Amino acid sequence: MGKKNSKLKPDTVERLISETYFTEKEIKQWHKGFLKDCPDGLLTEPGFIKIYTQFFPHGDPSKFASLVFRVFDENNDGSIEFEEFIRALSITSRGNLDEKLCWAFKLYDVDNDGYITRTEMFNIVDAIYQMVGQQPQDDDGTPEKRVEKIFSQMDKNQDDKLTLEEFKEGSKNDPRIVQALSLEPDTASAL
Repeated sequence: MGKKNSKLKPDTVERLISETYFTEKEIKQWHKGFLKDCPDGLLTEPGFIKIYTQFFPHGDPSKFASLVFRVFDENNDGSIEFEEFIRALSITSRGNLDEKLCWAFKLYDVDNDGYITRTEMFNIVDAIYQMVGQQPQDDDGTPEKRVEKIFSQMDKNQDDKLTLEEFKEGSKNDPRIVQALSLEPDTASAL
C-alpha cells in the first residue's frame, strides 16, 4: 500500500465502518494518527515493539509485541497497513467477548494449526510475564505453573491441545484469562 494515498478513499471508509465498531469520524482520527506515526502508511514490527515499550517501561514487551504483530498483520507481508490495524483495534477494544476470544486464540495458536499446544501457551504466558516485568503474586507463580493450571481447567479431553471451543469455554469460566490475553484495558490504549 505504501504512501500512495495519505487520505482514505470514501469506499475504504465505508467498508471500515461496516467491518469495525468505529464511526467515520473515529476512523479518520485513527488514520491521521497512524500516518503521523507511520508516514509511509506501514507499521513495521520494530515500530510496533517500540509502541509497546512505551506502555510497558518496566518490562520487556518485545516478545509479546512480536506475537501480537503477527495477528495484526493479516496478510503476512511483514507490515501492518492501516486497514489491518483498525480491524484488529476494533476487535481488541470494542469487540464482544466471542470476538475477543477468537482473536486471542489466533494470538496463542502461533502455527495456525487450529490448536493451542502447551508450548504455544507457554510462549504467550512467558511473553506476558516478561512484558509486565514482574512475577505475579498469586498462586500461579511461574509461566509453567500458569500454563499447567490453564490446561487443567480448559483441556477437557486431555489431549494436550486446546481447540477454539475449549479455549472459549475455559476463558469464559476464568475472567483472569481474558484479562491476561487481551491485557484489558491496556492494549486498547497502547495503540
